[in-house]
Amino acid sequence: MEVGSEGLRAEEVLAVARHGARVVIAPAAREAMRASRDLVEAAARSSAPVYGVSTGFGALAGTSIPPERRSELQHALIRSHAAGMGPALDVEIVRAMLLLRLRTLARGFSGVRPEVADAVSAFLNAGVTPVVPAHGSLGASGDLAPLAHAALCLLGEGEATGPAGARLRGQEAPAAAGVRPLRLETKEGLALVNGTDGMLGLLVLACADARLLFQTADVAAALSVEALLGTDRVFAAEIQQLRPHPGQAASASNLTRLLAGSPIVASHRESQHAVQDSYSMRCAPQVVGAARDTLAFAEEVAARELASAIDNPSVLADGRIESNGNFHGAPLGFACDFLAIASAEVGSIAERRVDRLLDPHRNAGLPAFLAEEPGVNSGLMIAQYTAAALVAENRLLAQPASVDSIPTSGMQEDHVSMGWGAATKLRGLLGNLSRILAVELVCAARALDLRSPLAPAPATAAVRDLLRTRVAGPGPDRPPSAELEAAAELVRSGAVVEAAASVIGTVG
Repeated sequence: MEVGSEGLRAEEVLAVARHGARVVIAPAAREAMRASRDLVEAAARSSAPVYGVSTGFGALAGTSIPPERRSELQHALIRSHAAGMGPALDVEIVRAMLLLRLRTLARGFSGVRPEVADAVSAFLNAGVTPVVPAHGSLGASGDLAPLAHAALCLLGEGEATGPAGARLRGQEAPAAAGVRPLRLETKEGLALVNGTDGMLGLLVLACADARLLFQTADVAAALSVEALLGTDRVFAAEIQQLRPHPGQAASASNLTRLLAGSPIVASHRESQHAVQDSYSMRCAPQVVGAARDTLAFAEEVAARELASAIDNPSVLADGRIESNGNFHGAPLGFACDFLAIASAEVGSIAERRVDRLLDPHRNAGLPAFLAEEPGVNSGLMIAQYTAAALVAENRLLAQPASVDSIPTSGMQEDHVSMGWGAATKLRGLLGNLSRILAVELVCAARALDLRSPLAPAPATAAVRDLLRTRVAGPGPDRPPSAELEAAAELVRSGAVVEAAASVIGTVG
């Protein structure tokens, strides 16, 4: 994949972060970097103070740095800012962060030598990933601590992992990437840390995960509606057109197509057993559809950020080197918080369907807790507890991070975005959502089996059959934990959506 003087697309970030795609730096980007480097070197020779070039950083911006110590300044910046703590970030997050920092450097607004970008691309292509602690970023001035830990490895310091997962220390990391440790020059340390790349990488990954999970939520809802003897008439297109939200229409279309041809649904189509289905069944497209529209907003924010060049100061084409606030993570923090709220509700409504499937007073004739010989057996009773616990945790994770701010750097940085916290919370919340949907799928698939001899729709049957490759059907009590985890893996891998799509073409 070529990294040029333009922005990136989300699918390119995913290809590098998750699938190990190689990167090359476009010739035009090299020219842009050389031109901006010339401007930085000219500024360094002038007597005028330029932030990060001839001055200290943050609250120390008024401290003048003599020319002979400006390289030392850049190295000291990386070392001092590598102050993170906690568990290491997942490899895919760090790879996304490195790629996004490379994207900004290649745009030619940062004033670094092409050799700096070459070092970053070498690490990516060799599968050498800096070890970056999870805690330390406030989302302004960018993701300073995480990016500093990543940059430390370029200097031949810090820790990294190799492509096979082995720990590399000090100069082992650059050597494994096939490069020498970098010797930073004026402004280059600052350019390596002053960006929103961690937040943005997390948001891009989260958007891809959320899209798959929202599709899966429609599939799971279809199985539950069918198993609970619900109607598909409420999902008709002419009803959805009365309230033309695009996400709602997409979810309703999915449900209609997933339930098409269902003997179970046909068996009670003219029955008066229920005048109206419960909200958790009838309003599934309205809730998941609203989440889809929220996702569209988050994807739009990410796309704009992917087209950006985030640095401070920025090197402009007319020769000016201007301080700015483009590193502030508010746009990303807001998007992450909004998507977290929506995703939490997708899990909440799914758990309500699980509870209904297990309750003999509301599950349209199914045995209590879908158990064989209820009383002796408890069936899937405690699976609903697990789903409820995950929903409760997601309600905590859905509390906005971006409304908070703790001033730093001697009150120079007196309003920060907390976008990093918003992004990492979102990632954890989506992991929980995958498990909630797995619980619903396991319960709904068992309920469909208990409707025999009536058969489910071809699409829902395909999903049920996929689950049966990893999750056994009804029977005496057994520990469900491993089966629930297996179902969650089928959710996260996309296999559940693929099974449904094999029948209906696509799950939109």
